[in-house]
Formats: sequence, structure tokens, C-alpha cells
Amino acid sequence: MTTPKYSQKPKQSGGAYNYVDERVGMSGVIKGFARKLFPDHWSFLLGEVALYSFITLILTGIFLAMFFVPSMATTTYPLDALPVTEQGNHVSEAYASTLKISFEVKGGLLMRQMHHWAALLFMASIVAHMFRVFFTGAFRKPRELNWVVGFTLLILGLLAGFTGYSLPDDVLSGNGLRIADGVAKAIPILGTWVSFGLFGGEFPGMDIIPRLFTLHILVVPGLILALVGLHLLMVVIHKHTQYPGPGHKEDNVVGYPVFPVYAAKAGGFFFIVFGFIALLGATLSINNVWSYGGYDPSPVSAGAQPDWYMLFLEGALRLMPGWEFEWLGFTFSMSILIPGVVIPGILFTALAAYPFIEAYATGDKREHHILDRPRNVPVRTAIGCIIIVEFFILVIAGSNDILATHFELSLNGITWALRIAFLIAPFITFWLVKRICLSLQRRDRELAMHGRATGRVVQTPDGAFHSVHRPLDDYELWTLVQHDLHRPLKVGSDTDADGIVRNDYKSLKRRSAVSRFFFEDRVEPVTKSELAAAQASHHQLDHSSQSTSVAQLERTDQDEIES
Repeated sequence: MTTPKYSQKPKQSGGAYNYVDERVGMSGVIKGFARKLFPDHWSFLLGEVALYSFITLILTGIFLAMFFVPSMATTTYPLDALPVTEQGNHVSEAYASTLKISFEVKGGLLMRQMHHWAALLFMASIVAHMFRVFFTGAFRKPRELNWVVGFTLLILGLLAGFTGYSLPDDVLSGNGLRIADGVAKAIPILGTWVSFGLFGGEFPGMDIIPRLFTLHILVVPGLILALVGLHLLMVVIHKHTQYPGPGHKEDNVVGYPVFPVYAAKAGGFFFIVFGFIALLGATLSINNVWSYGGYDPSPVSAGAQPDWYMLFLEGALRLMPGWEFEWLGFTFSMSILIPGVVIPGILFTALAAYPFIEAYATGDKREHHILDRPRNVPVRTAIGCIIIVEFFILVIAGSNDILATHFELSLNGITWALRIAFLIAPFITFWLVKRICLSLQRRDRELAMHGRATGRVVQTPDGAFHSVHRPLDDYELWTLVQHDLHRPLKVGSDTDADGIVRNDYKSLKRRSAVSRFFFEDRVEPVTKSELAAAQASHHQLDHSSQSTSVAQLERTDQDEIES
């Protein structure tokens, strides 16, 4: 009797899965990821909206790439094709193929409009997600690098949007490229060479559309995909942040596992986002290039605004006075260089470096997984509000011609008003937001100490009247008292105990100055001893109210007594 050559064990279910797992070994990773917990809060959906919008962009972009012709070669538009206004005109093949997608390809116009709406939603959700991370302090250790990855995704999103809406080669996109050419040429010394390298010669050249097409469908999406994967990997490694509440600690996560709860919710939410974008694409017209016509470098039309996420650059260019000077035989166009290069460079650099600046100010080396309430970090909240206010001012400035014509206002008057607002708004916003945050902190302190007013007033044996307050429940109380308070760093003496001058004194002094800017104005949180004393006082008042006269007053009478 011989032993069979192959095993005669019966086949088990899931054979395909076992086959792959035995050769790849992914079961442990999948099981570990399936048990991963994610908190349940609506603000965490902002990042998912960005992800699902990007997936929609890829799907619609694949469809459009099959029909778009990335060429600036001139062609004659057919006499039997829509729209009638373009029949027989000499246009570029890029513009002609865009019209063909819109009027001849089945579903082409829907795909174009879905693609454009998805791009707008993609950028909006990225910006909203980054502000959520910024205001709640989710960028703190160990997530500083993940913030840099997210910031890079924002820059790549701007680049993807610019390269995308420049492809149809219509008047609107051509004007955007003209502005890009002007910004490139404004760079001192190298500007002309940068413009020639970008456009392959004198503007507009014949190479810019093919180059933008390559960037738009290959380079930028590839980088975004890689960084999205890295971003999600870091989220898994560092575990998810969570809002303060009972049971929420730095070393745990309160939420739902990925499988089956979170996966089912995420899958359903993807179809909601996709359906919403499809509804926008089917019902709301956007970027009707046939209304503008093919690009002609000779005229410049009024009322030409880019998409909202690039409109702040347009506004900055419109607000800047026409300053320029010559030095060493070179002309420095400050009216373009400052708003187009300097200001965005400073803004984006500061935004990318902010987590490291705040860590420098606090000197905090701990890991943070519990989010801040924006009111508890007033300087950070004020800085974020300054960015929002300045952005809206620049967006309005980018539409100053529309405001002037529609409301019959002076264009110069609008421009000067916005210039003044752009300069003074940061100081007003910082002061106002910081005061509001500190006031809210004082209100939280009063609530934690005394609770909420019940509308009852009691008279104690000594004849005094007291308002009775209802203590907060554990959830409310935890939210109000759990936060840490950072205090300004103290430098100390410039010499050590032996009288020797400290080498690090100057650096510590600079660090202390930054720390004072962030944390000098503050409201001390309620301590355990203060909370215990306040609770004992209210308990004694409640006990005495049971044996003394109790007056139930109307709201107006209560307000008079309390005042």
C-alpha cells in the first residue's frame, strides 16, 4: 500500500482567500485593521468627503481623457456641429474636443460638469478638514508630519485645479494662463527664462496644453494618490484623535470598529457624496466654455474669475498698487511679485510650519490624542480666523469688477476699501476673537464651579437670598475642566548656580517671548480643590433650603435679585 502523493483533505470554504493569504500573509494585517476603532463625530467626515470627491474625480477624469485632444494645433470647427456660434471658426484642437465632449459624446457634458463640481468639493473639503485639524490642535505630536502631508495635498489640489481648468483653451482659461505668465516673468532675473521654459517659447506658445495635460492626468494625481495612502497610513499608526468627554483618554479610542460598522457607514457615505456630485452635474451648469469662445491672446475680457480656491490670488493681484522699480538694469514688478509670489510663499510656509512653531512656544513633548476646544487656545483660534477673514477679503477683491457693475459702485472705491480692510482686519480679528475665547473660558469656569441657574432662590437662616444652581452632569463637567493650560516659559537668570553665563540664555529668551505671545493672556482652569469646595457649598445650600423658606420666582424677578 502506497501513500497518496497529494493530500486528500476535503476542500475548505474560502479557498481563494486561503490561497492568496498563504502566499501573501495579509490575514494578520486585515484582522488588526478590522479591529481598529474610529470615533464617531460629524467633523471627521470632512476628510472622507475629500477622499470620495477625489475618487469621483478619477472616475470622471478617465472618461474625459478618452475624448480630450491635448493639442494647440489649429483646426476648423465643423459646420454641422453644435454650438452654432463656433461653426467654421478656427480653434485649437483642445477647445474643439472640449466642445465635442459637451455636445456630441453621450454623457460627456454630465461627466465634464461632475468633474468640475467634484474638483470644487474636493478643495472645499480639504480646506474645511485642515481648519478642523488646525482649530482643534490635531496637528500636535505625533501628527506634525501628517499635517505637512495634508498641507502638501492642499498644494497639489491647487495645482490639479489650475492645470485642469486651463486645458479647454477657452478665453477664461487662457486669461488664467496669461496671469501665470505674468507672475513667472515677474520673478527677478530668471522670470523670462521661467516663462519660456513653461510655455516652450513666447506666450502662449504651442506646448503648454500638452504639458498641463500630462501634469493633470499623470503626475499630480499620482502624487495625490501616494500622499493620500501615506496620510491614511499615518492615521492608522497614530490612532485617531477624539473630542474630550468622559472615558476619552490619551491612551484609548472610544468609537466603532472598522468592520463591520465603520466600513458600512463609509461605503454608504461614498454613494451619498457621489450622488450629490451627480445631482450637481446634472442640474447646475458650470464652465460653459462655448459662452466664452476659444482663447485669443489679443483681448482681455472683464468679469473673468477663476474657481473659488484660486480667486484669492486674483484678488491679491487686483489689490496691489502698480509698484515697480529698476535696479542693476532689471525691472522689478512688485505689483505682481508681491501678491503672486511673496505673499503666497510666506502664507503657505507659515501654514506648513505652524505645528513646529506652536511646539516651540509650548515646549510640550507629550503625545496628544484628545482634541482642544478652540476657545481654550485663543491665540491659535485667532490666527485661524485671521486667515479666513483675509481669504474672504481677497475673494471679494477678485470680484471687484462684478460688484462695481452689479451694484453701481466705484471700482476704485471698492479697491481702496478692500486695501484698507486687508491691512487692518488682522488686528481687529485677532483682538476680537481672542476676547471672545477668553470670555467663553470665564463662562465655562463659572458653569463648572456653580452649575446652571434653576430659577429658584432660597433664603438662609441669616436672611440672605441665594440663587440655586443645578450641578452639571459628568459629561458637561469633564468637557469644561479636562483641558491642559499652557503658561509662558520662564527664562530665569542669565547665569547658572555657579555664576557662569548660560550659553542657551539668548535662545531661551527668544523662546520665552514667543511663548508669552501665545499664553500670557489666559484663564486658569478649575482645580480639583476649587471644584470640591464649590460642590460642598452648593450641597450645604441645598440642605439648608429644605428647612427654610423657598421662593419660586419668575425669570424677571430672579434676574433683578441676581443683578
